[in-house]
Amino acid sequence: MKAKHLNIPEDKALYNSILKEINDTIVLDKKKANLYFLFKFVFYGSLSIVSYALLFVIENPFLFLLNFVLFGFIAVLLCFNFAHDFSHHAIFKRPYWDNLGFEFIYTLVGAHPEAWKGRHLNSHHFAPNVEHFDTDLAITGLIRVLPTSNLKWYHKYQHIYALFAYSTYSFYWVCIKDFIVLSQSKHKDGVTKLKYYLVFYILKLFYVFYLLILPLLFSHQSGLVIFISFLAMHFVQSIYTLLTFFITHHVAESNYPVADGNGLINTSWFKNQINSSNNFYPFSQIGNFIFGGVNNHIAHHLFPHISHYHYPEINVLLFRRLKENGITPSVTSYFGGILSHLRLLKKMGNTDMKNAL
Repeated sequence: MKAKHLNIPEDKALYNSILKEINDTIVLDKKKANLYFLFKFVFYGSLSIVSYALLFVIENPFLFLLNFVLFGFIAVLLCFNFAHDFSHHAIFKRPYWDNLGFEFIYTLVGAHPEAWKGRHLNSHHFAPNVEHFDTDLAITGLIRVLPTSNLKWYHKYQHIYALFAYSTYSFYWVCIKDFIVLSQSKHKDGVTKLKYYLVFYILKLFYVFYLLILPLLFSHQSGLVIFISFLAMHFVQSIYTLLTFFITHHVAESNYPVADGNGLINTSWFKNQINSSNNFYPFSQIGNFIFGGVNNHIAHHLFPHISHYHYPEINVLLFRRLKENGITPSVTSYFGGILSHLRLLKKMGNTDMKNAL
């Protein structure tokens, strides 16, 4: 069943008006944006190369572990700063180069690029926070954020154990979830299916080769130290990735639209993108540089074709227009967003809203 939003002419007119004002008043300078991304790539890329090279130099096991974790964290920052824009073809003129960059960045963190991209573009961006239609909601039954989902006894404690549950996510994603998604993939064309599987296993083998086999062969550490470092890296990647993404959609003020039996969502597309998204540091150039536009989530959902380089400037216009029309965007700080997320978990763990609806 395909989802569809309510057609509310006033919301559509407001969105088109804001988009027109952006195009008319903001100079979307492609040259400046390209220089920005080039500098970002050199900055984060250099940090990645140096940190990775140090894996083969460091002799102290504890320092090796810390550097392994640091490399994994920098790889996630690379992913945050480029993968989102690459997936929406918002950087290069030719989609080919966006796709190539996207696959390279996701390979660094071990995730299957095409599987995530398909879910992100066709599901999450179209119907964020809508049960059965936003695949990002299907993470684990241990965590309850949807008011319409079943309340279990252990959800009462989810705000306490959440961080422990989150700490395993990237390892689960890379080593288990991607393989489950692969087994569920549907390709009628045998050649397309073969290519899909071939690329999947080549990228997975490359991840294992560069992060485990090469250090085993050429670093000064034992296999046990390398494996523990690998797990520690995933622990940090998991906590940072999930918390950062969760506070973009799952804070105390977040909205969770519902769809009827025919897939009709009880809000407009425009309002859904706004009311289900949270921002942190939406006007900060530094915040934008660190989080890669993920912190400007309303702008990203409304204008994914525009690169995050322009989001702080766009937000000045966007927030003004929304407030003029009685719409208050959700904004927190980063750590304030984490606390708000935990408040949401505590609320959803104690309130059976499903029966109340």
